[in-house]
Amino acid sequence: MKKLLDIELKENTVGMAVLLLRLGVGIMMLVHGIPKLYMLFSGDIQFPIVMGMSATFSLVLTVVAEVLCSILLLIGLFTRIAAIPLIITMLVAVLMIHGSDPYALKELGLFYLLAYVVLLILGSGKYSFDAILKNYQL
Repeated sequence: MKKLLDIELKENTVGMAVLLLRLGVGIMMLVHGIPKLYMLFSGDIQFPIVMGMSATFSLVLTVVAEVLCSILLLIGLFTRIAAIPLIITMLVAVLMIHGSDPYALKELGLFYLLAYVVLLILGSGKYSFDAILKNYQL
């Protein structure tokens, strides 16, 4: 019981928590991004026009964020940089695409947005390629 109430954060515990968050949101977002990648390659583009950009360009930006940046999160490489396009994508989804929808339709986007902001703040953690690169800097 005492351990459950302990407020001290140990480095390994934080590292594991960040790893689980990265893996969880990375895999879950890939489930959304891979069908968009297939749509892009098939040429059958049915995607919203956002901020005056063509549907194709909007889809390309979304695929880069949801696929490429999610893979970077999974491996923990350039995590803070990868979180930025994902944050922007979720802001567009929540505020523009689903702006007039009820909260229930925005909830998943808000969850992802929160997770990406946390990763922007925390970084990739101890168990990541970022940590390996940091240890090999001169």
